[in-house]
Amino acid sequence: MVFFTLADDKLTTISEIPFKLERDLQRIVEQNTKAIFGFDFVTTEFELSGLRIDTLGFDRESNAFVIIEYKKDKNLSVIDQGYAYLSLMLNNKADFVLAYNENKGQALKKDDTDWSQSRVIFVAPEFSTYQRQATDFKDLPIELWEVKKYANNTIQFNQIQSKEQRESITKLSSKNDLVRKVSKEIKIYTEDYHLEKANNDIKKLYGDLKKQVTSTFANVSIKPKKKYIAFLHNTNFIDIIIQKSNLKIIVNLKKGILDDPREITRDISQLGHYGNGDYEITVNDAKDLEYIMSLIDQSYANN
Repeated sequence: MVFFTLADDKLTTISEIPFKLERDLQRIVEQNTKAIFGFDFVTTEFELSGLRIDTLGFDRESNAFVIIEYKKDKNLSVIDQGYAYLSLMLNNKADFVLAYNENKGQALKKDDTDWSQSRVIFVAPEFSTYQRQATDFKDLPIELWEVKKYANNTIQFNQIQSKEQRESITKLSSKNDLVRKVSKEIKIYTEDYHLEKANNDIKKLYGDLKKQVTSTFANVSIKPKKKYIAFLHNTNFIDIIIQKSNLKIIVNLKKGILDDPREITRDISQLGHYGNGDYEITVNDAKDLEYIMSLIDQSYANN
């Protein structure tokens, strides 16, 4: 990918500037964890049992810890390192909770944390083909993010997405004791996991809605969570809960913001619910999708 500046119809290449020190990249990430990844920074250089975690974060949406590591060596296995850190976490849960409480000044309890959604993020200017291919599993609790810095003070973070999600990590776990032990506790949720509970009509309805959303709006990413499927552009703009005979669409807008002249949404601002936002739409057929898209458009624009 090449970036240019435009002046008087002439394009000038914006050159990439390498990070001089890994610590420079780490400092930028730790000061902007919420903006980049959507979760909270907890602490830096967290040492435990002979291992040091570069950056520790906490995802409030999932109630789970996130480990961030900065990679320099293109030959080291991100699978081995990632699972070593996840094993460290699962074997020392109380220490991670203590680190959170000491650094955030809050009373998080071990049982309040969803350890099954823990994950590791590797950040680097570039990953090798070997490292990319090694993480090409459909249920891996490891993410790769490449970061580039440019001469015009622009920094780009890009999550590496698998072109083709292959077999489950459980195939690898049959040969690797560490992967097998960690996989018993950590669960990666997929669209298929959520669609298992739906009848065929609702599966098709979800597919139709997903197609409309992803073709209408730019740069939409889809991230299945434990209780719902999140559709994001910078942040969640809708969350979809799949049930047997309907979809519940949570529109991520505060009460009083959404313009819904047909009043098909339900106010859930005072109710406990999964997902982000104060409006819920229950839909079981495609007849209102065009109108629903107009409501989703408002959330996309605001988020």
